[in-house]
Amino acid sequence: MHASRFEGWLPIRVFWQDGAPRLDWCYFGDQRLTDPFFRGSVGEALNHPFNLAFRRETPIDALEELREARPGLEPTAFLFHASRCGSTLVSQMLAALGTHIVISEPPTIDSVLRAHYFAPVDDDTRIRWLRGLVSALAQPRHGETRFFVKLDAWNVFELAVLRKAFPRTPWIYLYRDPLEIAVSQMKERAAYMIPGVLGPALQFFDPREVSTMPHPQFVARVLGKMLEAGNTGCNDAGGIALHYAELPGASWNRLRTTLGIDDGPRALELMQEAARRHAKHPHFEFVPDSQRKQNEASPDLRRVVEQWAGPAYRALERTRATREPAAQPG
Repeated sequence: MHASRFEGWLPIRVFWQDGAPRLDWCYFGDQRLTDPFFRGSVGEALNHPFNLAFRRETPIDALEELREARPGLEPTAFLFHASRCGSTLVSQMLAALGTHIVISEPPTIDSVLRAHYFAPVDDDTRIRWLRGLVSALAQPRHGETRFFVKLDAWNVFELAVLRKAFPRTPWIYLYRDPLEIAVSQMKERAAYMIPGVLGPALQFFDPREVSTMPHPQFVARVLGKMLEAGNTGCNDAGGIALHYAELPGASWNRLRTTLGIDDGPRALELMQEAARRHAKHPHFEFVPDSQRKQNEASPDLRRVVEQWAGPAYRALERTRATREPAAQPG
């Protein structure tokens, strides 16, 4: 393979063919990744007739050769989160700077992190694929100097293998009061909050138990498992616990060095402007919603969230209050 033939191309999908994983590539050219989610940027790229007519596929093992020929930026930080708690806001503020590549919830990385659920893939293989994917996604096309990946919420359960792949990369765990997350999830549930689809339900709950579990209890129990995993990771693997209430200021204050934010006033201006907009719908102004969600919570939801997620949330709060700031990237 010739690395020059993949200049401007990004891997957008992992699929299996004849028992082996392959990559689907899309040409992005000079298109910046400014959509709140990587899927949105892919959709924009595929709107171009050229990209629909001309596609490329490679074995996933080709990533290793491409990485050796054209290594991308080393990751600056990974963003983990408990969902609906400000991670998209952080990623949008970072993308607004123009000097940061931000990949938000890329399906390729999720597919590799969870590959062992669907095929006999060992950790060493996943680590090799992860390093190759990150290198391919971290190719600067506009002189960028920093690279971030925001993971899917359920990827916190695969933290160990990501840490083995990138042991020196700082990582942040974003969370908020689980009652507020639960209110949001009950209104519009993510796929992993639907029993049996993906995520922690597959590894923590008996299928027979899930089939009869009330929806509020299922949401609360999944949240509890995620917050527990986030807290364990922060304590055992050097994560930075970040509460939703600290945003947006923490991004340009205590996390400025970790996130690679310039000291100049222009960077602060760009981030503050991004923070004023709704992270997932940038055409709208952001309106704080914590109190509204607290008011909307039913007594039953309050009860199950306190039972199944409350202890893990308070443990995370203690971790945030007592841990020293994580070491900055060298």
